Amino acid sequence: MTWRKRGADLAFDAVLEGLRWIVAHHPAGDPERHGIEVIKQVPYLPSGDAAHALDIYVPRSRAGKLPAVVYIHGGSFRNLSKEHLWFAALTFARRGHVVFNLEYRRGGAHRYPAALADVCAAATWVQEHGARFGADVNRLVFAGESAGANLAMALAVVCSYRREETWARTVWEASVTPRAVALGCGVFQVSRPQRFTPEGRLGPWISACLHDVANNYLPDPAAAPGTYSLADPLLVVEAGVPARPLPPFFLGVGDRDPLQDDTERLSRALARLGVEHEAKRYAGGVHGFHVLLPWTRLSRALWEDQFEFLDRALARQIPGLDDPLDTRAM
Repeated sequence: MTWRKRGADLAFDAVLEGLRWIVAHHPAGDPERHGIEVIKQVPYLPSGDAAHALDIYVPRSRAGKLPAVVYIHGGSFRNLSKEHLWFAALTFARRGHVVFNLEYRRGGAHRYPAALADVCAAATWVQEHGARFGADVNRLVFAGESAGANLAMALAVVCSYRREETWARTVWEASVTPRAVALGCGVFQVSRPQRFTPEGRLGPWISACLHDVANNYLPDPAAAPGTYSLADPLLVVEAGVPARPLPPFFLGVGDRDPLQDDTERLSRALARLGVEHEAKRYAGGVHGFHVLLPWTRLSRALWEDQFEFLDRALARQIPGLDDPLDTRAM
């Protein structure tokens, strides 16, 4: 890593931390004022590792059980955490979902399949224990953005494609069945990041960041595509027919996102399989705009489209909830 790349990474991390602070201190970011109870650091594995815990967002005014959302944050498999992108979990909860905001192992010391094995364990835990927190696990949504979208997509794959990995078999045997999947700005094939950067069109820093995703996650970043098959869930869907039906998918991406080709490929693969889905591209949207800049009109548009899709997929309406996208002081 060059000193320029390291300096740019540090500056970008500082920007992300600043955005986290702004959102955390905005009046609309207080769960209490929206009637949301947050239960922190609930372990989903008995390892004692802080990475094996989740936060649960529970609307207090619920009438009966509410749909469950397993939310998986992004961050290039290296930075960010559930503490950074909790605003997305709060937004789902304000819409009337019980949200399980996951942490998972990440960084160079925890390469594939560590993060995905953790996500599979968490989803199985939600299936078994979610009802205790008012969640209807028969109306289950997987959601995530960027690297989190990769993990949410891979989780959906292990629910529909019979796999031999022990942690994948656990999900299959528990019959974890999502009713919908909501993915934003996903990287659905981690291998071969150079496919995004022909002729250096994206500039050296963005190109290096895209390569970082593979370097952070894959044991051998130079391995052929499909070597670590569930790090490339797009290739699984492109290559085979699921044993159990895939759920409906909402796919959102900005047209200035260097990863948008993966969303387009996934949309085509789902269409070939006859899977209900909606793929929307947002003019002017950069990577992760809807979670990093949640107060903008463009972000609201994606969230509104996503909620309309989920309402249809879950076949339910929940009247009387406040507008989860209203970030004005109340």
